[in-house]
Amino acid sequence: MIEPILSLAFSIHSNPGVYALLLGSGLSRSASIPTGWEVVIDLIRKLAILEEEDCEPNPISWYKDKFGEDPNYSKILDSIAKSPAERNQLLRSYFEANEEEKEQGLKIPTAAHKSIANLVANKSIKVIITTNFDRLLEKALESLNVTPVVISTPDAIKGALPLTHTDCAVIKVHGDYLDTRIKNTPSELETYDDQLNKLLDRIFDEFGLIVCGWSAEWDTALRVALERCKNHRFSTYWATRSKPKEVTKNLINLRCAKKIIIKDADSFFEELEQKVTALKDLERPHPLSSKVAVASLKRYISDDRHRIQLNDLVMNEANRIFYELSGEQFSLITPENEENYKARIHTYETLTEILRNIFITGCYWGEEKHEDLWVNCLKRVIFPSTVRSGNNFWINLRFYPALLLLYSGGISSIIANRYNNFAALLTKPNYSDFDKNKPLTLLLAPNKVIDKKTAESIFQMERHFTPVSDHLQQILREAFKDYIPEDEQYIRIFDRFEYLFSLVYFDLYKEFRDRSWAPVGCFLWRNRSYPKTHIINKIKEETEKEKDDWPLIKSGLFKGSFERFQQIQNEFNEFFNQIPYLF
Repeated sequence: MIEPILSLAFSIHSNPGVYALLLGSGLSRSASIPTGWEVVIDLIRKLAILEEEDCEPNPISWYKDKFGEDPNYSKILDSIAKSPAERNQLLRSYFEANEEEKEQGLKIPTAAHKSIANLVANKSIKVIITTNFDRLLEKALESLNVTPVVISTPDAIKGALPLTHTDCAVIKVHGDYLDTRIKNTPSELETYDDQLNKLLDRIFDEFGLIVCGWSAEWDTALRVALERCKNHRFSTYWATRSKPKEVTKNLINLRCAKKIIIKDADSFFEELEQKVTALKDLERPHPLSSKVAVASLKRYISDDRHRIQLNDLVMNEANRIFYELSGEQFSLITPENEENYKARIHTYETLTEILRNIFITGCYWGEEKHEDLWVNCLKRVIFPSTVRSGNNFWINLRFYPALLLLYSGGISSIIANRYNNFAALLTKPNYSDFDKNKPLTLLLAPNKVIDKKTAESIFQMERHFTPVSDHLQQILREAFKDYIPEDEQYIRIFDRFEYLFSLVYFDLYKEFRDRSWAPVGCFLWRNRSYPKTHIINKIKEETEKEKDDWPLIKSGLFKGSFERFQQIQNEFNEFFNQIPYLF
């Protein structure tokens, strides 16, 4: 047998807006909100103090003996607080948190209220019946920009829109705490206004029902309304913490309700919301376009509650690429010719389009806590490239998807001044080379992934100094237009990335291979006629001014040392100046 809560989650998911909630005082119990009857008893105690009498041990009996009638909420309130302002302030003390209570987490929306609000915001629930006087549910809804239609008096019923035309209706059958007409005593709870009875009859007939936190023991009129509904089109689910008493048991049998044993209202609604959300997520289509993927990532990355969805979005796309790269279409023994080269490069670029845009958005908005996600993703994509058997050209080209991602994330990190992301991408991903871990960056030199001569032919860039770099600059341009609208600014950022990438590469190459070498990009030839504006001089000016406070050094690159950076920069510049003769 399927668990009732799973059945309920499927029912809500399959029939959004069809199930109404019936909520009792148990929902607000963990928020330390008193029940209406507890408020009445406390008011009697205050009245007894004013009368200079002792109402203990039974305040209700004292009131009956003193006034010759059952306690009347409105009369007691009038006796204690004479003006409307005084009454208002007195009632707020029962239902609204003061500063001390807020610090203790009391009289504020509970986990149950928040989960219900999420279900409403997701269009899963739209009708809520409650016996509670407090406004915790309304506050939880308003925090999600949902403004409910609140019905707490017969007059409000007359002026309300039909339920089918409202996003959310909260029906407070016993009233609101700031209205002295609330229903509290046994006699007041015996009957409802005709308008309210008609509304309840419609709801209990037309909607499924989820009951939680309501015992049915004292609310006679509400119980009668349920008994009055002989036909109901959808199921009833009754959440209870313990074995139901006779009155409740009769209603459960009458409604043929499915009983759900729960720990408390908070855990029940949290679990229900999670299951309904999970079902929605399963039905979401695969992000077939970059725009859909980017929109999802922006939503997930801004809220830690979505960290699992964020991880799934990124890593599922990385895994998809991993399995594609491992397939036969990327065989390492494919015949070498220009047509096959072009086809494979184009396939790599198409295959990584969604993930490249994810990287651009993620590294732009992502914080330090997200670094490992980009690192793990890059490692996943590059893993098939470590295969060593086959044609050397195809083996080297298998690093191209990772190179595309590195450029996408690295450039984006620089645009957003998130140099921690930049440093993580270049230094954290490792691969094993003869039992020694080395940075994956060392595998991603553009002119080693695609050699210069082949790139000149494939990209039709004969006599270009840096054809692979030039091509990367061109194909990535469109994806960065939302972040860098102007072409000149994009070129400056691109040069900045490639120069910093070369410096880091030079440093890592010396450390792990004991030699001096690094790839160079478009900055090799761009603006060489204008040395004062060249990126090399710009970086030199920045670092000499900021020294150890320069962002890349603070991020831990160059071992966090300005002196080491200066040494690497000077050595690289010597290497760079020889390139026209070596290249």
